[in-house]
Amino acid sequence: MNILLTNDDGIYAPGLWALEKQFSKNHKVAIVAPDRERSAVGHGITLHDPLRASKVSVNGSWGYAVNGKPADCIKIAVLELLDFKPDMVISGINPGANIGASINYSGTVAAAKEAALYGLLSMAVSIQSFDIESYDEAACFTEKLSQDVYKRGLPFGTLLNVNLPDLPLDKIQGISISRQGVKKFSREYYEKRIDPRKKNYHWLGMDMRSYGRDLEIDGDALAQNYISITPIKCDMTDYAIMEDIKSWDIQKKFKC
Repeated sequence: MNILLTNDDGIYAPGLWALEKQFSKNHKVAIVAPDRERSAVGHGITLHDPLRASKVSVNGSWGYAVNGKPADCIKIAVLELLDFKPDMVISGINPGANIGASINYSGTVAAAKEAALYGLLSMAVSIQSFDIESYDEAACFTEKLSQDVYKRGLPFGTLLNVNLPDLPLDKIQGISISRQGVKKFSREYYEKRIDPRKKNYHWLGMDMRSYGRDLEIDGDALAQNYISITPIKCDMTDYAIMEDIKSWDIQKKFKC
């Protein structure tokens, strides 16, 4: 396969290069990633600043470092940088899970969504830890999963959001094909602080919530040491409520 790799942690992130090491054994690989940390930037793109892509060498391999967001990396890769069409785009491997409501903020997931909007097969891959000793087994699993995705395909605008426990594969309980949870953090707050110039600023803090035991919910499955695989659609329409809203008779209210 022709594989495009990206992330939101930056071109030098170890999870990205673990994927490159694994996929380059049997596939043609290109890397286009942000030139710095871009976590939690969501699906933003660059409109009012010049976008620059520079070749960067890491451990004998190379990729493009882009001074933009993860979605920018997909756009410029597909439209400008690559001399081939990717068969698949993989975003990751991200340190820290992307589950529940947090996927709405995730640059990792946004890059995979952008690829899906171009009609490309795509996956976002994360590990439930910020202190990861090795990404190698997660990269191996990702490569095997990619073969199934390539063989079977996905509908247009659909991607896979994959989250792994930070455990050796032989310690993982199994795989859960799960839905996205809707709950956010158990508590969000801003700490009010004072900088060296005596001016106030605020720093966002979050307390992680506890999870239940429903293996059909991404966070619950991950908490029980299952790999969570969630199909996500770019189409965010709530079809279930469309007919109800039509019954509101809004047509009579559009004149002011």
